[in-house]
Amino acid sequence: MLIIHHLQRSQSERIIWLCEELHLPYELKIYQRAPLLSPPELQALHPSKSAPIIQDGPITLAESGAIFEYILTKHNPTSTLVIPPSAPNYPDYLYYLHFANGTFQPALVRYGLVKRLDLPEEEFSVRLAKRSFERALGILEERVGACTWLAGGEFTAADVMVVVSLKTMREFIPYDLEGFVGIQGYLERVGRREGYRRAKGRGDVGNHGVPT
Repeated sequence: MLIIHHLQRSQSERIIWLCEELHLPYELKIYQRAPLLSPPELQALHPSKSAPIIQDGPITLAESGAIFEYILTKHNPTSTLVIPPSAPNYPDYLYYLHFANGTFQPALVRYGLVKRLDLPEEEFSVRLAKRSFERALGILEERVGACTWLAGGEFTAADVMVVVSLKTMREFIPYDLEGFVGIQGYLERVGRREGYRRAKGRGDVGNHGVPT
């Protein structure tokens, strides 16, 4: 059986949610931060030393995108949550599947770093980080304001990838979604999904929750 090694309040939430949406059986092993990073027993599982990490028989795999591709290819024969290449919205699906870790998450981390350094607003690195983050957030706002889900009318793995950056990551890098009515509506739709609720119920045991 697939084993998900889940560090609370981390990107490994994605993997739990993906499996819940697919109704894929899995064993969940939950780790607390120590005090901020992964505890030694989780770090020992993979050279990345951080969640998400899965094990599937002799295979140990890290990295959200790689884990998604592995699960969706090996454990998802009916192609649920995947848009086929023949579909007209396949490029949209592919773009937003990689948008989270390719564009939005790096922009968010850079933005959080310059905020912590408390550099002057006119500093080039501050202006660049802020512009990149605001641009990424604007792309999401425009997309989910016009479409129900990132790939269009269908909920897909692309949505599972991006939401952690809009919710859990705000515990570590606070930012305000006031005025982003498209994203707010999108997160409300996410919150109504049974798979998402099951995932939060399993992965957030003993946790204080995340911002909305």
